[in-house]
Amino acid sequence: MTTRQAGQGTVVPERYRSAVVPHIMVGDAAAAITFYAEAFGAVEEFRIGHPEGGVLHAEIRVGEAVLMLGDTSEGPFTAPTALGGTSVALHVFVPDVDALARTAAAAGAEVVQEPADQFHGDRTVILRDPFGHLWVFLTHLEEVSGEELSRRAAEARRP
Repeated sequence: MTTRQAGQGTVVPERYRSAVVPHIMVGDAAAAITFYAEAFGAVEEFRIGHPEGGVLHAEIRVGEAVLMLGDTSEGPFTAPTALGGTSVALHVFVPDVDALARTAAAAGAEVVQEPADQFHGDRTVILRDPFGHLWVFLTHLEEVSGEELSRRAAEARRP
């Protein structure tokens, strides 16, 4: 079963409608919010300033996906740039992955994997933002049954 994103006409698989809300940390959250608005069309929902300056907590929306972010601080929250990489990729469904990829690259995102149709029924692009986070943007093309998905995955792994 699928649902359409309000006002965007994009088909989003039902199982992804109630996803985990990511909370990312960056060295300069204010700059990140500006970048995400320019590169991904993000809309800032709200921002809470830190008493000593910077961003304690903010929330943005990319399409219908909500993302929490803030400046790094002492404690358990560390930015990918401080770690030398990340083990997480942020997946967001958008109406036109090709257009988003062009806009994001022009804004300074690194294109890690060019837009391409995938065996799982989505067209995807993988981007790295200037703050070290990996993003996978997807445009849903078709519903693929579990059986067909397994067949296509096996075929995709063949040399």
